[in-house]
Formats: sequence, structure tokens, C-alpha cells
Amino acid sequence: MKAITQHAFGGPEVLVVSEVDRPTPLPTEILVRVHAAGVNPVDWKTREGKGMAGVLGEPPFILGWDVSGVVEEVGFGVTTVKPGDEVYGMPWFPRAASAYAEYVTAPSRHFALKPANISHVEAAALPLAVLTAWQALVDTAHVEAGQRVLVHAAAGGVGHFAVQIAKAKGAYVIGTASAGKHEFLRSIGVDEVVDYKTTRFEDVVSDVDVVIDLVGGDNAVRSIKTLRPGGIVVAIPSGLQEGVAEAAEAAGVRSTPFLVEPDHAALTQIAALVTAGELRVAVEAVLPLADAGKAHELGEAGHSTGKIVLSVVD
Repeated sequence: MKAITQHAFGGPEVLVVSEVDRPTPLPTEILVRVHAAGVNPVDWKTREGKGMAGVLGEPPFILGWDVSGVVEEVGFGVTTVKPGDEVYGMPWFPRAASAYAEYVTAPSRHFALKPANISHVEAAALPLAVLTAWQALVDTAHVEAGQRVLVHAAAGGVGHFAVQIAKAKGAYVIGTASAGKHEFLRSIGVDEVVDYKTTRFEDVVSDVDVVIDLVGGDNAVRSIKTLRPGGIVVAIPSGLQEGVAEAAEAAGVRSTPFLVEPDHAALTQIAALVTAGELRVAVEAVLPLADAGKAHELGEAGHSTGKIVLSVVD
């Protein structure tokens, strides 16, 4: 099968098209014919030797964790899906899923049935980003109706899903983004937008119950000032920076690092939201698998609204 491999850490140029052996599913696993693969920041960070490089080890390896495709074969014991089913998922994370390829194998319960009303490209944009948003908001922060939620980088891959999940749970949502993305944010339900380029968000936002920090750096510490007593900041890009936990405790609020996990049950609930029209997918660009390096360049520029996706099957 064709796959995008890398044999050294480095820039986008290390991603090359290769012929590799097609994997075979073990018991409880499925073989999925990949139709599209999502691209995430962790992909290019890992490519450079950061991100999940410490988990994957030294190259060669195949990047990618977002998959949408069709079940080709099932291993012994699989009862949740059958050949021909359309599925989507984020298998194996943070271990290698090798999604930048024509086929992947993984435990069947790392996937869920793809929402029937969206394409494989749209479905491939979902898993890692939407599970990050869901697990941070629902499982970690336990967001409730009537609460105030602040989402940083609200127009990005994880951000635009976090906004919609919070709204689906009945929250009031404040989002930070550059001015050019405010109209998009309002279209997906953001109640209040803040231009981080012209305004210090902590000067205009207060009484927040949940902060989803997708920026990193000193953003989490600054966000503590917006929280009401007992509120929580969930720090996603690189965990809790030095001093955040101490500052949170001193302010009477909570803080936590976060890393997403494969989650069949959440993917099933998310698919229901997509089917009901309560969650939509923003895709910034679609490139062929062979242009994975270009996809990384586009993502690393940092101006994307929504997700970038590799099309594997025309």
C-alpha cells in the first residue's frame, strides 16, 4: 500500500510517499480502507521530533491519527462493525496509528460509525480535535447549562468544536480569535467574541466557569484572572506551564493538563450531534495524500479556520 513515511526528524520535506506492507488485523482489530486522514498540530510537532516523538521513538514511522474510511476486514471477536461499514476514529493515540496511509488496523472500539450525513473528508476532520474538545469539556470540566465557557483559539480545529459542544450543553460561550474570524465564530454559536490582537481578554472577560486554553505559553496564567471561584482552566497544547497550578490554587480555582484518548462512546455521541445538525465541521483545505508536506506547511502557518484533511481515495 502507499503511505507517507519519514526516515528522519525535520521539516515537511522529510514526508515522502512510500510503498509499505499492508497491515493485517489481529483479534478484536479491524482493517480500515482509509478514505481521508485529518492533519493536526501534533502531527507536525511529532515530525520535528517534539509532540509524540517520545512515544513513537526514532523514525522511520508513519504519522497521522485521524481516520475516516470503510471496514475492509474484521479480526476474530469483533461484533461492533462489519466489512463495508463506514467508520471514523482516532486509533491508538498517542501510540502510532499510521493514518497517512491507504490502510490502518486498530481495535474496533477505537472507531465508531461515521455520521451518514457528512463525507469522509469531513469525518476525517473530526476525531482528534472533536474528542479533545469533548473530553476536556464534558469529562474533565463537566460543563453544565448556564455556565460561562471561554475558548481560546476558538476558530481553530479543536476550538470550533469546543464552541459547538459547549453550546450543545447549554453554555454561554466566549471565544478569542482575530477579527477576521469573528463572523465565522458567530455563525457557529459564539455569544461573545474577543480580538486577542487588540484586546487583553482578561480585561474584558470575567465570571467564567471553564477555560479551554488552546494557545499555551502564559495564556493559562492570564486566564486564571477570568475565572470565578471554583472554576477550571484546562490546558491543552503542552500541559500546565510552570507556575499555573500554583497561581490557580492561590486564586481559588482549579487547573489541569489534558491529553486526548481513543473513545468509542464519545465518538458515537458526537456522531449523533453531527447527524442532528448540532455540530458542523469546518474544513480549511483538502489535499491529496502525496501532498502531506504541503498540508503541514499550511497548518504550521497558523491561520487555519477549522481543519486540514488529506484525501486518500479520490
